[in-house]
Amino acid sequence: MAHIVINNIDICYKLCGEGQAVVLLHGWGQKMIMMDFIQEHLAKRFKVLNIDLPGHGESQDPDRAYSVEDYCQLLKQMLDALSITDPILIGHSFGCRIAFHYAAQYPTNKMVMCGAAGLLPKRGWEYQLKTKSFKLAKKIVSLSGEKNLEKFKQHYGSADYKNVSGVMRETFVKVVNDDVKPLLAKIKCPVILIFGENDDATPLWMGKELESNLADGALIVFENDDHYAYFHQPQRLLAIVDSFLGD
Repeated sequence: MAHIVINNIDICYKLCGEGQAVVLLHGWGQKMIMMDFIQEHLAKRFKVLNIDLPGHGESQDPDRAYSVEDYCQLLKQMLDALSITDPILIGHSFGCRIAFHYAAQYPTNKMVMCGAAGLLPKRGWEYQLKTKSFKLAKKIVSLSGEKNLEKFKQHYGSADYKNVSGVMRETFVKVVNDDVKPLLAKIKCPVILIFGENDDATPLWMGKELESNLADGALIVFENDDHYAYFHQPQRLLAIVDSFLGD
């Protein structure tokens, strides 16, 4: 493994192989090890970059709350520093958010997006009422001190929210509220979307909507699988990647 400092953040990465560049972007709360099997497979034919995104794995936390666009610009600076252009992007969940932002702005060869996050959930009036009630309760609890406020957040927050603190908690809030839909029309490269049929983190309707809003998108469904379908069925994933990248 190697390290590089971008925007005063120490970033851990692995780079191996030669040829067309492939960049691997893991999901939220994960690290590069989740993408190791893809790197090992593709490094025989490609130059493959595997990254611990800031705030994950062995990479440092950002010095402030990052948005998805901040992650995108940091990725661009890192690729420039490593002389990587026109990459193939392979991502999972949160990593796909970054990939969509990147491909909407910079030359991108191809994309393989697994359990792609980036579309805001469809929510009705019941959710809106619940959200407003939560915000009001949070404000009231905050008046009794930081300790009680933290207990409130730990009790009512999502699992991902509870598992982070400080700047990464603020970053998580920014990330989950980022909507990539307006960016999709700007992405012109071919995109394969891989979704688990029973994914409850990024439901299948998101895959269908992403496909319909991309100029060159194709959805592949892994039956009877969930948000980690790509990881549960590695041989199937790699067969698709090989075919898509021209093996």
